Amino acid sequence: MHASQLEGPSATLDVELRRTSFPISTQDPSTHHAADMSIQQQAATKTLIASIADEDTTTGLLLAGIGQVESDGKTKNFAIVDQKTSPSDIESHFNTFTQERKDIAILLINQHIAEKIRPLVDRYQQAFPALLEIPSKEHPYDPSKDSVLKRVQKLFGED
Repeated sequence: MHASQLEGPSATLDVELRRTSFPISTQDPSTHHAADMSIQQQAATKTLIASIADEDTTTGLLLAGIGQVESDGKTKNFAIVDQKTSPSDIESHFNTFTQERKDIAILLINQHIAEKIRPLVDRYQQAFPALLEIPSKEHPYDPSKDSVLKRVQKLFGED
């Protein structure tokens, strides 16, 4: 089947990934999860969006269709964080989604939750899963705290 015959969002993503080239930093090869795979090969195996978010944000994302629960009932692509969730639990979810799970393409994390594990978030530099800090209903987005935006600004000399 030709790419122009495909329909739907996943077809669009597939076509866009094929056209996109992803630069890889060669500064520290130990930071790459799969150094022997090209970024495009890695992208082909990544199919899910994961989230570490408050209950309202998670509910919205689940209603949008990003939820995935394995047959064991324990393995999920989302983590709900509330006032009782410890920073170590948040770090555990972060590490699971960024290091252990090989099917995660994008990790969405509420910015106020990312603040609780900021050193870990700031050190994260992998291409996959892409890390995006998002606002929540009760905590507006603050660009000055976004680690990805800070790196982009530094790259373009906008300190």
